[in-house]
This record gives sequence, structure tokens and C-alpha cells, in this order.
Amino acid sequence: MLKGKTAFITGTNRGIGKAIVEEFAKNGANIIAHARKETPEFVAFLKETAEKYGVDIRPAYFDITDYDAMKQNIRALIASKIPVHILVNNAGIAHGGYFQMTSIQKIREVFEINFFAHLELTQQLLRWIIRCGGGSIINMSSISGIDMLEGNCAYGVSKAALIAFTQTLAAECGTNGVRVNAICPGLTDTDMGAQMKPENGNKMIETSAMKRKAYPQEIAKVAVFLASDESSFINGQPIRVDGGG
Repeated sequence: MLKGKTAFITGTNRGIGKAIVEEFAKNGANIIAHARKETPEFVAFLKETAEKYGVDIRPAYFDITDYDAMKQNIRALIASKIPVHILVNNAGIAHGGYFQMTSIQKIREVFEINFFAHLELTQQLLRWIIRCGGGSIINMSSISGIDMLEGNCAYGVSKAALIAFTQTLAAECGTNGVRVNAICPGLTDTDMGAQMKPENGNKMIETSAMKRKAYPQEIAKVAVFLASDESSFINGQPIRVDGGG
């Protein structure tokens, strides 16, 4: 489904990002896998996945908020003439807390990682994606960016901003052959999902029609669909993947 395409995926050392790497490789995509730092486990995962599916996977190491390091990586990528057809803005952090109990500094920190870093990376890569023939940009949002509930003054609002950016960029890039969509997962069985207070997690599970968490692979399969030509007329959409919340 993705054979002959190259994807740049952020936040790939665990959780949903790691699952996206495997699903993209399984579907024939070559991958630039971003992580904050190199570890033996991450290197081994990339090597094993590349060999298993017969694709090229190379790492890109930088802190997502270190814009100088990001720029150096993207410049080197473009200089090496490696095409990019797909960008998955997946890296992010979780946060929960009432507005009056959350410092503005903490809200800025969440926005820097969950929103502004994605804008920066997208801006640096967008012209290259267009020059490579267009493709798909996928932003990892959340149902917390749609269902604005208490305790989400930082995380939920940052994810809502990402949805607004998705729709705005889709309107701008539609004639350039670049589609832009957002995935909005519900509670997912990841390290990030485990950070939620048990009572809040249980409440989300109970309000889901399927009465369970999502598996990372289920989110990754939606990313494969949105990255592929099978979704060629889907653009500017926040796609809920929450088991019928």
C-alpha cells in the first residue's frame, strides 16, 4: 500500500509511533524514524524491522523542541536527495490538570512539544514534500482535542490547536498535491495512556462502546490508510479512533 514511498515519523521509540513504524514498514514504506536520542534497543528495533520487511529505515535524532538540531537534520536529509512523501507528526507529551492549578509555564511547555514543534517541522519539510510530488501529512491529535472536558487546559487545547492547524493547512495545500489529516485516538494502551489516573481511564473505557483501550496497532493502521492513495479524497479531517466514544 505504501511501496515506493518514504515517511518521516516523529516520536518512534515507543507507543503509537513505534507501531506506526512497524505498520508502515509492513506496507512497504521506507522510513526516517525520529527519536530524541539513540539507545541500543531503538537501534535494534529499527534494524530488525528493516530486515523483516525489506525496507530502508534510518534514524533521525534530535529533541523535537531543539529547532537548530531539527533544521540541521532536515537540511542534511534534503541535501542527500532522500525523498519524503509522508510526514507523521506523532511526538507529544501528556498532561492533566485544572486551569487554576496549572502554571502558564507548564501550558507553554505542553504547547511547545504538542503544537509548535509540529508546525516547525512541517514548515521545514513541506516544500520538499511538494517537490517530491506531494503526499500526506498526518498529525496525531486526540479525542481530548474534540471533547473539551475539565482538566485539559494544556493537553486538550494543544491537540485542538493541532486539529485547527490540520484543517487550515489542508485548505492551503490541497492544490499542491498534499493532503493533511489528523488522527484523534481515544485512550490507548501505551506508556502515555498509563499516565492517566486510573479513575479517569476507567471512565473513558466505560463511555466507549467497545469497553476497552485501543491497541497502538489499531491507530497505526489508520495512519497507513491516511498515508496511502486509498484515502486520496480525504483531506482536512480529524478522524476519531476511540471505539465509539
